[in-house]
Amino acid sequence: MSVELVILDCDGVLVDSETITNRILAEDMTRHGLPLSTEDAMDLFVGGTVKSAFDQARALGAALPDGWVEGFYERMIETLGHEVVAIEGAHALLDRFDKAGIHYCVASNGPMRKMDVTLTRTGLWPRVEGRIFSAHDVGVAKPDPGLFLHAAKALRTSPERAVVIEDSVSGVRAAEAAGMRCLGLARDTPAAKLAAHGAEPIAELAQVPERLGLA
Repeated sequence: MSVELVILDCDGVLVDSETITNRILAEDMTRHGLPLSTEDAMDLFVGGTVKSAFDQARALGAALPDGWVEGFYERMIETLGHEVVAIEGAHALLDRFDKAGIHYCVASNGPMRKMDVTLTRTGLWPRVEGRIFSAHDVGVAKPDPGLFLHAAKALRTSPERAVVIEDSVSGVRAAEAAGMRCLGLARDTPAAKLAAHGAEPIAELAQVPERLGLA
């Protein structure tokens, strides 16, 4: 069946933000009594929300204050605004979709203001403006399939004609639950871990056109 829509995650698929975000998370958690490395934070938090990281860290013993989530968002967004870059091949992939006449959109657990900063800094915002879906606005976050189903419905595409590109287990699980094919970009999560939840692992975005029959 032909592909009509590609749904792209933002962090770790279009913008190289996961390492930056989890470095800041690790520093913050360590200051609040839960010593973590960036790698530890990646293992624990990639694919979740800042609120889920807050809940998980508190359960592990971090003494995080009640207003931590809002404060962390401000620190994270400011840092990303200075450091984030596009994932290698992101612009070229969107060029390929444009040439093939395949629609695409972004669906992320992150807030719109964060995507505004990261996608604008990397030059991607104009390419996806008006086709960006945030869990904060939709009211449901991955691994729930609702965000992907909402995006497909908004762009008038049935789930079986949509393909998701994800880099986290929670995103892969959401795609599977939505009945959508999923390509798992194995940068921040091991390929075997993505495959175990139903994704077709890829090592780089340059492999996507071939997987979708565009090569």
